[in-house]
Amino acid sequence: MYQLLFRLVFRRMDPEKAHHLAFGWIRLAARIPVLRTFAAAVLAPRHKALRTEALGLRMHGPFGLAAGFDKNAAAIDGMAMLGFDHVEIGTVTAQPQPGNPRQRLFRLVADRALINRMGFNNDGSAAVAARLARRRPVFRTTVGVNIGKTKVVLEAEAVGDYVTSTERLAAHADYLVVNVSSPNTPGLRNLQAVDHLRPLLTAVREAADRTVTDRRVPLLVKIAPDLADEDVDAVADLAVDLGLDGIIATNTTIAREGLGLRSGAELTGETGGLSGAPLKARSLQVLRRLYARVGDRITLVGVGGIETADDAWERILAGATLVQGYSAFIYRGPFWCREIHRGLAGRLAASPYATLADAVGAEARKETA
Repeated sequence: MYQLLFRLVFRRMDPEKAHHLAFGWIRLAARIPVLRTFAAAVLAPRHKALRTEALGLRMHGPFGLAAGFDKNAAAIDGMAMLGFDHVEIGTVTAQPQPGNPRQRLFRLVADRALINRMGFNNDGSAAVAARLARRRPVFRTTVGVNIGKTKVVLEAEAVGDYVTSTERLAAHADYLVVNVSSPNTPGLRNLQAVDHLRPLLTAVREAADRTVTDRRVPLLVKIAPDLADEDVDAVADLAVDLGLDGIIATNTTIAREGLGLRSGAELTGETGGLSGAPLKARSLQVLRRLYARVGDRITLVGVGGIETADDAWERILAGATLVQGYSAFIYRGPFWCREIHRGLAGRLAASPYATLADAVGAEARKETA
């Protein structure tokens, strides 16, 4: 039914307008008690075997919504209603900003992919913090807050910009993510170099601890798939050295290999970050490299090209405690989480592992045994 709706309605619409339409329906459904109860029962049945502990948090399962879909924390309950075990909102910047000029979102349907150059369009950290403070949760779900650099802020002043967002948002976050890997904010990816990343992460950690004194807010960094292998290793070593809680691998890519034959040069030539199925191989490669470097000392989150339960299971075996998706949600629709959860539960039951935690990194351990 969703596939029919996608072909007849969403596919004919501008992608960003279609996003806002679907987003509005999700928000509306979550506000109507009878409808949200029915939807959650159908779309988000829980599997006890998938219960996950990560970052010091207890979650219904390992599968969450990646940052970018709910930029302003406007539909957390709606996404939980659809079955996401955690919802990462943002990216949020210290100052509100409109993002890049439209058109800035493109569907590559044949490749099951998206290209976006949204440019961190969001209401700003003060407005998002106020929205989170007013929120009265309907469903229990883990909320991550992803923060980035305001476009007009100079690279030399980036640390203060991130600290401002941290001071406003940390109290409302179950975990906090420093995004230094979007290709759509000039100079942002330069902050992934460890000599820039160390002072940034140190300052954000200190700001979070100073702002939230009754608990420790887990801190993660999100990296790009386009980093050279030695830079992936350097970030991994830095994360361990700083006592970081996790690494999210990966953000979108600026690579375009293999897309033109299927999606057309007029789309693949668009600037911005590519997400979806074409990202799968490199994201998995980065995850495996990270796990080989850090093992179970920090939490790894696998994201990029995850479409099926097999994809999610592969990331778990490669070392991911948590997995996330976004692009495939556009193509697969509201039953996607249910399919992922059911498939993961089946794969776990058929595996030699007693718990999902036992499966994390099992592929790497087997290779070194």
